Amino acid sequence: MTDTPISTHDAAADERNDHILIYVDGQIVPRDQAVVSVYDSGFMLGDGIWEGLRLCDGHIPFFDDHLDRLFEAAAYTEIDIGLDRDALKGAVWKTLQANEMHTDVHVRLMVTRGRKAKPFQHPHLSLWGSTIVIIAEHSKPDESVVARGIRLHTVPHHRGLPLTQDAKLNSHSKLNCIIALNHAVRAGADEALMLDPFGFVNTTNACNFFIVKKGAVWTSTGDYCMNGITRQKVIDLCRAEGIPVFERNYSLVDTYSADEAFLTGTFGAQTPVFEIDGRVIGGGVAGPVFLRLRAAYKALIAESRFNAPDASG
Repeated sequence: MTDTPISTHDAAADERNDHILIYVDGQIVPRDQAVVSVYDSGFMLGDGIWEGLRLCDGHIPFFDDHLDRLFEAAAYTEIDIGLDRDALKGAVWKTLQANEMHTDVHVRLMVTRGRKAKPFQHPHLSLWGSTIVIIAEHSKPDESVVARGIRLHTVPHHRGLPLTQDAKLNSHSKLNCIIALNHAVRAGADEALMLDPFGFVNTTNACNFFIVKKGAVWTSTGDYCMNGITRQKVIDLCRAEGIPVFERNYSLVDTYSADEAFLTGTFGAQTPVFEIDGRVIGGGVAGPVFLRLRAAYKALIAESRFNAPDASG
């Protein structure tokens, strides 16, 4: 394994991204002109929500699932997006078409409470409606990560109870995760393994976490982690493939002795974990259950293309 920190979001540099067009509140503008006010709620307070999407062969897999999660977050935070689902979909496709993008694209769809009249918390100070920004970049996941694997380090920062900040809320406020990641990187790892408030293994700073023991797939109960769309698809694939799968509480005792471990997320899909807290997992190679699920997920993505009514935008 390499000593250089790697990421589940690693991608080859692409010079086309220097000249992309970005959607800002209904306007498509060059990258260096894509700006928001310093009074914007997202910049000032992290008061916003977002989704990450992938464009694959002319369609966006699980687009409706992502919008379900975005609108659920908007309802919880009382952010008026200002566009309905169809209009928001149209804005994403407009951005992709303006950039002549067709595949291997990552889309960051962001909505904040909008520009404020004064630099304070109260939502009533956001007088002009939401800010919507859509960034689409040419970005193909680095496939070599399957051979290199990810190193995790367990950190003291945990995913909190819903009564503090619900981990299911995909908000702009990611400082807890960033502090956890910094801690892991200082320890020589690539990402942080985070526990739940009771000490059970939960998730990483950026991805959902799974282990494999004796052919069965384990993941957390889901009570304190992002309600990941890729996470749920992997659980569904396990059931469809006849692989035992459990959403349960488990500890580092179970984790260190796992036969395999892997992460899930929209960008990287599934990424193998080869080391946790200095302990090698699965001999430091991608295991058979991981490889089977990764292949099944790729097939699911391909199948979803034919079932997507808006695949061509």
